[in-house]
Amino acid sequence: MSDSKHYFAHPTAVIDEGCEIGEGTKIWHFSHIMPNCKLGKNCNIGQNVVISPDVILGNNVKAQNNISIYTGVVCEDDVFLGPSMVFTNVTNPRSAVNRKNQYAKTNVGKGASIGANSTIVCGHDIGKFAFIGAGAVVTKHVPDYALVIGNPARQAGWMSEYGHRLQFDKEGIATCSESGQKYKLENNKVSRIS
Repeated sequence: MSDSKHYFAHPTAVIDEGCEIGEGTKIWHFSHIMPNCKLGKNCNIGQNVVISPDVILGNNVKAQNNISIYTGVVCEDDVFLGPSMVFTNVTNPRSAVNRKNQYAKTNVGKGASIGANSTIVCGHDIGKFAFIGAGAVVTKHVPDYALVIGNPARQAGWMSEYGHRLQFDKEGIATCSESGQKYKLENNKVSRIS
């Protein structure tokens, strides 16, 4: 089903009817894109990734190998999903009880990174440029620019848009060590100021 003029799909990938796939996107070995998904431009879907019906991925989303992205998930532009991380979509699953009409929503903000082997429990949004450490289990909303680690995940600091830990001075100002961008911490919220 690959249209080589717009995107690449490995011959072992399965792409169901009704999907929209943006130009420059690559879908690798044994991945399954289920009906009515929307994948933006220049995404990279690794090996053995399952994207359930109606999932929306923005532009430049990187989904590494062995990921499950379930119905109810929306990833904004520039999101990084680490190897073997998983989203859930029902808070109280039972095999014998059909809860398809109870799927919870999860929104992952622009530029966020979710580390390898982490789990995002459904119904909890991830803020823009947040950084979820490897193996973390997210059980509540994560603010913009927050660094969270552990099980259950707890906030351990703040991250820049380039993925560096921010150290705030007495005035609540921090500078990214790589980009030189400046950030302000005020009322337990971080915003970029330059």
